[in-house]
Amino acid sequence: MQQKIVITGGPGTGKTTVINELINRNYTCIPEISRKVTLDAREKGIEQLFLTEPLLFSEMLLKGRINQYIEADKLDTNLVFFDRGIPDVHSYLNCMKTNYPDVFIDQSIKYKYSKVIIFPPWEEIYTSDNERYETYDESLKIYRYIKQAYLDLGYTIYEVPHETVKNRTDFILDLLK
Repeated sequence: MQQKIVITGGPGTGKTTVINELINRNYTCIPEISRKVTLDAREKGIEQLFLTEPLLFSEMLLKGRINQYIEADKLDTNLVFFDRGIPDVHSYLNCMKTNYPDVFIDQSIKYKYSKVIIFPPWEEIYTSDNERYETYDESLKIYRYIKQAYLDLGYTIYEVPHETVKNRTDFILDLLK
């Protein structure tokens, strides 16, 4: 049976750097798609779709993440890492105090991950860019909502320590042994 491992946490915590290290070590990783949704919206003249239409943005993300989950089943590998998971979608909506339909929770229950690995906020490495508009304090808040969403769904959460990229990657791989 394929293990599906979600790597999550607030923005700017080093998730993507570790995902890239996993790729360098020849592990199968499914990329984050929110930047693609954001950039696609920009091409249509919407600077920050998540801020202007959070529900539309989140519906697009939900659909994309479900598709990624389903497509992962077709891969010839026993282990897949996901840069963010389906529950991240409604956790962001919770953080923004945005109402959403039950389908967000229903899909988070339907599509389960084997393990949830969360990256805690780390101010020393935090940076913002054109797609990451959140401040460090907002990253802390988002982290709390993401963590709570996975706990509410019954997951055990494994928190990655503040270490080098190599040590963080090794920590994750050691969890899977």
